[in-house]
Amino acid sequence: MAELLIELFSEEIPARMQVRAAEDFKKLVTDRLDGAGLSYTSAAAHVTPRRLVLVVDGLPDKQPDIREERRGPRVGAPDKAVQGFLGAAGVTLEQCEKRDTGKGEFWFAIVEKTGSATADVLPGLVEEAIRAVSWPKSMRWARNSFRWVRPLHHVLAILDGVPLDGALDLGDWVLTFCAETKGHRFLAPASISVSSFADYAAKLRDAHVIVDRDARKAMIASGAQALAAAEGLTLRDDPGLLEEVVGLVEWPQPVMGSIDAAFMDVPAEALVTSMRSHQKYFALSTADGALAPRFITVSNMRPDPVRDTNIVEGNEKVLRARLSDAKFFWDQDRAETLESRLLALDAITFYDRLGTVGDKARRISALAAWLAGRIDGADASLARRAAGLAKADLVTGMVGEFPELQGIMGRYYAQHDGEAAEVADAIASHYAPAGPSDACPTAPVAVAVALADKLDTLVGFFGIGQTPTGSRDPFALRRAALGVIRLVGETGLRLSLKDAFGAAYDLHCNPEEGGRTAGESQIATRDETINGLLSFFADRLQVHLRGEGVRHDLIAAVFGVDGGEDDLVRLRLRVDALSGLLGEADGANLLAGYRRAANIVRIEEKKDGHRHDGSVDTTLFNQNEESDLADALAKADDGLGSALASDGFGDAMQALAELRGPIDAFFEQVTVNADDAATRENRLKLLGQIAATMNRVADFSRIEG
Repeated sequence: MAELLIELFSEEIPARMQVRAAEDFKKLVTDRLDGAGLSYTSAAAHVTPRRLVLVVDGLPDKQPDIREERRGPRVGAPDKAVQGFLGAAGVTLEQCEKRDTGKGEFWFAIVEKTGSATADVLPGLVEEAIRAVSWPKSMRWARNSFRWVRPLHHVLAILDGVPLDGALDLGDWVLTFCAETKGHRFLAPASISVSSFADYAAKLRDAHVIVDRDARKAMIASGAQALAAAEGLTLRDDPGLLEEVVGLVEWPQPVMGSIDAAFMDVPAEALVTSMRSHQKYFALSTADGALAPRFITVSNMRPDPVRDTNIVEGNEKVLRARLSDAKFFWDQDRAETLESRLLALDAITFYDRLGTVGDKARRISALAAWLAGRIDGADASLARRAAGLAKADLVTGMVGEFPELQGIMGRYYAQHDGEAAEVADAIASHYAPAGPSDACPTAPVAVAVALADKLDTLVGFFGIGQTPTGSRDPFALRRAALGVIRLVGETGLRLSLKDAFGAAYDLHCNPEEGGRTAGESQIATRDETINGLLSFFADRLQVHLRGEGVRHDLIAAVFGVDGGEDDLVRLRLRVDALSGLLGEADGANLLAGYRRAANIVRIEEKKDGHRHDGSVDTTLFNQNEESDLADALAKADDGLGSALASDGFGDAMQALAELRGPIDAFFEQVTVNADDAATRENRLKLLGQIAATMNRVADFSRIEG
């Protein structure tokens, strides 16, 4: 079995493109191997800043031989049809045979094709795969017509140590497949001959290149942690930065530098963001969790005391300039209060039909106050104040330079302005949760403001018809809905979504509160918007709870209850209780009885052309099972009333479970379609009451299984 090794050697590939490109190239090659009938035992992709590498092991020496039968035209068919078949199959008539298929005699051709040598198949396959690699951005260089992410220097392509007999035509020149590569750009730039992947990886390591991306990542993490520990510090966890930095170096060597004391009064988030985004530096923490006046950068050179000193000094000099900008913004921004910046928000468009950012700030200010009245411990005046100031930091210099600090810098500026602590904290967290791993605010005022911001966005865009479609969600409405679900669920907030959507809608239509006239901003009515959002939230809740192992059909059943369940806390209680009921034998049998009753009623209503609903006439009962079922339904109905009123969903499910016996007995002993028309009608109404009673808890027709 043979090993195929490919290396595409180029100028530095942007770090964010490397992993996907390596996996894409692997798939392009392996798909073509599969298509050519060339099996293999393993395929692994590697990537460094200057090379895409693929090693495929266990390839056969040749393609398998192929033998296939092709049926041609009927014997006696026109000569033109026969000749066309012979030409397509590549055979003569003498090589064909006649066969009786039971539907007449037909010509059959047996086509046998000897498999080609793997070494003969691979060159074209590899070249085709290289040309098929797609980059987010690509370029041409010199006078070449070929496009690649960066200028491509050579293509190493060997099968069991022997270069493939192929080439990549760039347009102006040709890269002939070779068995040579190069090491580190500065430390080992000479050519290196290789014969296998093991030989390739070992020789490159000697030439100061670590091919394995995970190994480079481990070197960076362990080296940085060791440097931090030596100073009594800890490395701040930043997996995103680690993923980026590992794509910048082939021979990683972490080194530590210092931050000037003059910058340490700037908020830590601003310093870390500046170091991270501009310089790709890792931040460190002191024992008490504060930002340490140190940073770690990753050199792409081997350790050397003199060189390391120069590297550190050079990075400190560059960082000094970067942090000077951050300190300038920090000092300048504090010269104006957040409140004084509110007028500037009216010059920023939020969305064409939803007004300006200033309009949004006024709307969420009013909505936060409304929500605060429904949140225990929330001060409506503080919620109104926090929401009104929440967007003001968007027009500060610091957030203009580092947009990811919006909200965070608002807290610092609010504290400097003397705002209440609850206001400052609510400003900082009003975008949260921004993702599944992001923490939710828990302080009452902060919850009100975070909810207001998301509800305003959702209602606004649903009102003007800009809803998510398929995979497209340009306004991140799915994320906003999941944020609302998490805020409500994790805080146990008892909130009617219908009321909240309605309050937000009314503000969008009230120019005095940052809204616009209905004719300007809305294409949907209030009810259409609310109903659309309820359906949207049902889908989002299914996604959210599915991750916790909750069945999606149970969520749909609870959302479908008569009148609609829009209290997310109560909805979850219902779902959990329903799941418990259906997990027991009584619940499963009860569901079967429900379906049987519903199906009978549906079929008979279709046959009779009218509904079988209304009150049951007890005087028409002539079997004990009828009266027993009616009594059980009445008892269950009474029990459900008190249980549902007090959110006692466990009791409600128990009341339903007690219906199982009477329902089973009814179906065993009673003939629904009695000869007497009045008796039949009465029994159908009784069956209809089963669904009516059970659907007070959930829409059982939506439950699967």
